[in-house]
Amino acid sequence: MKGMKIVVTGDVCINTLQWIGPPPNHQGLDWQKHYNVKNVSKGGEALLLSDLIRLSTGLEVLSPKLENGDLDFIQSTVELELFSKYVNNSSEKVYRVNRFSGFTGPSCGLTRLLPVLEDDPFAKLVIIDDEGNGFSNNKKYWPKSLEQENHFPIVFYKMNKPAGTSEMWYHLERKHWENTVVIINSEDIRSQGVNISKSLSWERTAEDFVWQLNNNPSLIFLTKCRHLVVPFGLEGCIYYQNNGSSQSQLYFLPYEIEDNLGKSLQGKMYGLTSCFVAALARSVAAEPIILNKLDQYIGEGIKEGIVAARNYFIEGFGNRLDELHFPISSIFHENNKKFIIKEHVQEVKIPNLTQKRSQDLWYILNDKSSTSLAEIAYDIVKNGEDQALRYIPFARFGSLKVIDRIEIESYRSIKNLMREYIDNKNTVRPLSIAVFGTPGSGKSYGITEVAASIAPDKIIKLTFNLSQFTSTDDLIRAFHRARDYSLLGKLPLMIFDEFDSEFKGKLGWLKYLLAPMQDGLFREGDSEHPIGKAIFVFAGGTSSTFNEFCGETIDNPDEQVRFTKSFRNSKGLDFISRLRGYVNILGPNPVSEQDELYVIRRAMVLRSLIKIKTSHLIDKKGVAQIDNGVLRAMLKVPRFKHETRSMEAILDMSMLNEAKKWEQSYLPSKEQLKLHVDEEQFMRCLMHDAFFSEKTETLACFLFNKYNEISENVMSWQAISEAHRNFYFDLARNLPDSMFSINYDIASVNERPVPIIFDKVEVETLAKYEHGRWLLHKKNRGWEYGEILDENKKTSPFITSYNLLPVNKRKQIIQFVSSWSEALAFVNFKLESRRK
Repeated sequence: MKGMKIVVTGDVCINTLQWIGPPPNHQGLDWQKHYNVKNVSKGGEALLLSDLIRLSTGLEVLSPKLENGDLDFIQSTVELELFSKYVNNSSEKVYRVNRFSGFTGPSCGLTRLLPVLEDDPFAKLVIIDDEGNGFSNNKKYWPKSLEQENHFPIVFYKMNKPAGTSEMWYHLERKHWENTVVIINSEDIRSQGVNISKSLSWERTAEDFVWQLNNNPSLIFLTKCRHLVVPFGLEGCIYYQNNGSSQSQLYFLPYEIEDNLGKSLQGKMYGLTSCFVAALARSVAAEPIILNKLDQYIGEGIKEGIVAARNYFIEGFGNRLDELHFPISSIFHENNKKFIIKEHVQEVKIPNLTQKRSQDLWYILNDKSSTSLAEIAYDIVKNGEDQALRYIPFARFGSLKVIDRIEIESYRSIKNLMREYIDNKNTVRPLSIAVFGTPGSGKSYGITEVAASIAPDKIIKLTFNLSQFTSTDDLIRAFHRARDYSLLGKLPLMIFDEFDSEFKGKLGWLKYLLAPMQDGLFREGDSEHPIGKAIFVFAGGTSSTFNEFCGETIDNPDEQVRFTKSFRNSKGLDFISRLRGYVNILGPNPVSEQDELYVIRRAMVLRSLIKIKTSHLIDKKGVAQIDNGVLRAMLKVPRFKHETRSMEAILDMSMLNEAKKWEQSYLPSKEQLKLHVDEEQFMRCLMHDAFFSEKTETLACFLFNKYNEISENVMSWQAISEAHRNFYFDLARNLPDSMFSINYDIASVNERPVPIIFDKVEVETLAKYEHGRWLLHKKNRGWEYGEILDENKKTSPFITSYNLLPVNKRKQIIQFVSSWSEALAFVNFKLESRRK
């Protein structure tokens, strides 16, 4: 806002940057002929923050200032080195921090602070950098605007350590709490012993944060904050609000996870949180301050903060330290040429869980999507994952893309284990991991892609099927192969397929694997040989999940006792104790009645197969040329008999070599389909669109009349506008996906069936689904919330979330969706449960 003054103050530090430069003079004195250690001093903490605020806002910033030559403050020394500026591009280099050398105190032994020059007692925005070095308990240096009577500025309180015991904290709590925004980095919270997961999934991190905030005694003081902002690396942030009732919002980059940029690009940077705060302040200072809109300013500022902090890290200290320009204003200038822009940052409300683990996992996918899972699946196959999932978290490991939260967390846990193991120079014991899944689910592929995404040039994949081994000599030869590669400096990735197969008894191979797993040694006759560094991957052949392998799925107590005894005798418990992680691969078939995400997993497999095997079916715009009936059948047939292998087989058996589009006529015969699917169910899905399109108008008219009956409207179908009729056409066409959301498929029958009655949960699900569809329809046509329904102004009091609708409106929607079974029966469509 033009003319606005911002006060920035807090603890003061001098950052000394050191780096090694080339010899300054090959012909000069002896010391000039050697590499020189060079250094430069830059203001840190509140001094750096004030510089960043000036660059981000372009406004007048009142802050402390160093006297010429006076550097006798707390000093931080860092060593700089050249690192790649961008991921996968080593040609352009910038300086970043290679090592933090530590702090040096001032010569007087006491903390030195600086006053704000030309302090303004009526400043509207005050930003404090509390690094725990004395400022928060020294009122002499506090901004005047915090003491001014009847003046209540917006305060950004950036804290280094979460502690609500300083005089500054108590003062803000008494006088300025409504307008105070507390900013604490997630790593500073974790450093206090707070257990918040990292780099697994955004859902897990968000759930852990909310649970810790509500239950951890050391964080209770933070629950009082009206506004609490917690950045998570350079990829996400949580905004907690408490205005009588608490709520938390997660801001995140869908295709990233916490600390991913820092791991992808080498080096470190100080001042990342300060840069984030500067962008946050820019959002508040850009408009006339309206206090009841502070949460909106903060929300937009968080998005800008994530973008700016990433730019700050990427730019580093530049590539010329002899002409150091740091920090630079361009990190706050957004343009489409940058890798990340504000629109990439997504937001979602975090459920306020009262227990640390909920039986029903929270999926951002369900909250962020205004369309059905089936529609997302169609979009994935047609347009690719990057386009379809641009608002939804997904993980990428080499060529493997994963969207299911359970798989994402499992794979990332394994990736973290592998990365630590590979980076650890002193470990020679193999890293042991187990992977389970049904045949054809792609067990070894997933783990291989994860490993290759970490160290593709170092890892050598070796696959051994233990069910085909006839003696222990085969196993010894396998270990010798791994040892040979290890001696060459490679890292063997040994995949033991069907490790749980029989060999002289149940789980007979386990006792021969224990010593190599524990000590990295294998015995050949009287000799022992070290394998060297290696990753063991044990892929199950008889158990589809880890719990099944351990017998935890057995319900009968007597059978459980027998299993436990046999499992112990077969060295199963010893085997498990040597594992460091496991993954359950879910595959393209549903694993339970509650598993709705299988259609997304199936879509990702299908898109990948089309891309690999029939890439000519994908046009220049990235759109897959596939008939809607074929697509529906591949995505909605209840089960593929051999999982991914069956999907691949149907593609292979289709006549697509010269095809420009995967038409129904190119599919294999029913007899061939029978090898991989229930051919009758497949054909029914295939012909569904043809059956349904014939009855769309009749169905739309029936739905219109039913809603008129419920809402006591007397208008006729012929009298309404074309746009109004199209709304009911869309509703009719969308009914199959609506039914799919509550686990029903639609089948065309010859005689009118008896309508089923939905249960309470199904009706509530349909009501929320339909309101979301109606809401999207209205918003896409320019409607917005208004207290009065006005067709001309396009305002409606119902442009809000389902839970905020008036009770009578919710009842009306419930009554309407309850009639959908009757509507489908009217046009000879029968609902069949998918839970069978």
